[in-house]
Amino acid sequence: MEQRAASTGPLARAGAWIDSERGQRTVFGLILLNAIVLGLDTSSTVSDAIGPLLSALDSVILIAFTVELALRIGHQGRAFFRDGWNLFDFVVVAITLAPVGPEIMVLRTLRVLRVFRLVTVMPRLRMIVHALVSSLPGLAMIVLLQCLLFYVAGVMATKLFGADFPDWFGTLGASLYSLFQIMTLESWSMGIVRPVMEVYPYAWAFFLPFILAATFTMLNLFVAVIVNALQSLQDQDSKEVGDAILDESHHVVEELRSLRAEVAALRLALDDQRQAAGRIPLPALSDAGD
Repeated sequence: MEQRAASTGPLARAGAWIDSERGQRTVFGLILLNAIVLGLDTSSTVSDAIGPLLSALDSVILIAFTVELALRIGHQGRAFFRDGWNLFDFVVVAITLAPVGPEIMVLRTLRVLRVFRLVTVMPRLRMIVHALVSSLPGLAMIVLLQCLLFYVAGVMATKLFGADFPDWFGTLGASLYSLFQIMTLESWSMGIVRPVMEVYPYAWAFFLPFILAATFTMLNLFVAVIVNALQSLQDQDSKEVGDAILDESHHVVEELRSLRAEVAALRLALDDQRQAAGRIPLPALSDAGD
């Protein structure tokens, strides 16, 4: 009786409301309001005009987040800390609760991390994050391949162009940085490649294959791995839903069989009673499956 009362007490009801759809919408609205407040706080004009109001709103929102976490911990108990998203919420709020002083002003800036809590209240965003995390092994192999490509191209560029262009290709480090700039397509033609081609007319034979391999091919590989991970998660969710429906169907079939058996038992019992009373037995009931 005490356990039932505890499960329906004020703390449990408040925690259940926080976990409900309406509660999550409220948290979602607070996160958006917090993002707007933090954005307005970056403007010196707005801060001079309504700075105290923004600070008060930020404090109220932080208190609301703290109370929300306390209610969820009280409602879920130890199960709260077994969920990675709950731990993420806890860490983000705990960082912003840390004391702020002149030497740790960076913690004040980390308040903006609270905006990332949008991920925890939006299932689609959570799926994308799961896809990114599950694709990390594949992405790591692509990064390794990219590093090998950069190293080989860096050594070649240093040997080929280092003597005449020491600022860009004089050392391996400078060559790697220049190649990274070329990979991002930031002023790669007018800034680097065309000046090099004035001295080495056939330098395009080196830079164009590098751009095709490092920029377009690798980028497509990154996208392919992430999309494949996202598709795998969606297929897994669909399979889980299908399995749940199949299990429910089996359960319904078992219930129907049980009901048929009970009906048959009742029919036999009624026949026995009528025979004992000297009456005509009931006609046989048709099978439910016929």
